Amino acid sequence: MKGIILQFRRGRHTYKPRHFIIDLGLKSREEAEKYVGKTVEWKSKSGKIIKGKIAAPHGNKGLLRAIFEKGLPGQAITQEVEIKE
Repeated sequence: MKGIILQFRRGRHTYKPRHFIIDLGLKSREEAEKYVGKTVEWKSKSGKIIKGKIAAPHGNKGLLRAIFEKGLPGQAITQEVEIKE
């Protein structure tokens, strides 16, 4: 399944460089909870793959929070990620 990286997980004065908000097109928090624990992969243009894991739903509109093994570059925002089973 494909998703889109929306933004870093952030607060007013801080951001978490390994945490990202991902949109899969889900409608509710209950649908998003089914994906918790699955693996996420982001592939760069050069072919490098950075893996992560879905940690929790984010809000009530079906967004997910993923934690990657290392931080993604800023260019990853608005790009696709793949959810593995």
